[in-house]
Amino acid sequence: MENNHKESIHEEELQPINHNEKISENEETILENPMNQENIENKIIEEDEEGKANWEAKYKETYDQYLRLFSEFDNFRKRNAKERIELIKTAGSEILSAILPVLDDFDRALKTMDSNTTDVNALKTGVDMIFQKLLHILQEKGLQAYNPIGEKFDPELHEAITHIPAQEESQKGSIIDVVEKGYKMHEKVLRYPKVVVAQ
Repeated sequence: MENNHKESIHEEELQPINHNEKISENEETILENPMNQENIENKIIEEDEEGKANWEAKYKETYDQYLRLFSEFDNFRKRNAKERIELIKTAGSEILSAILPVLDDFDRALKTMDSNTTDVNALKTGVDMIFQKLLHILQEKGLQAYNPIGEKFDPELHEAITHIPAQEESQKGSIIDVVEKGYKMHEKVLRYPKVVVAQ
């Protein structure tokens, strides 16, 4: 009896266990079972749909941000252009408003001349006062007249009308007369002076 038992144990020990067959059988049962395959496919589809929904939401959010930024920039550009046009249109309004009192003074001076006034000195004084008032207003706005007599001629700063012979050697190439004054505004030349240059 004991020998039979030992023989059966030996036989069991001698038979190799085939694990691959068991695994492959399990795989076959999973693959062959349509319910398991369907569950896996459904899970993959659900994950794909969820990922797609996430990407669509991110895309919509990003596109919405892009549209808002584009709209804000476009509004800024239009507002800036409008302000620039308004500034160009009204750039001279400040100086014109400042000159209006001078215009009134000239109007009064013309009325005085029409009344056959014989006092020339009074008229001259009045016109001189108006001129000084105008000059003062323009200087307040940054206008500067400059007289380059005695300076060396510079074609970048002066406009030569004519050349005359120099009386002295030191005068050669210098400005000896100004036909028309030059004007600057905050160091920018508005009008070059017209000058006579000694040769």
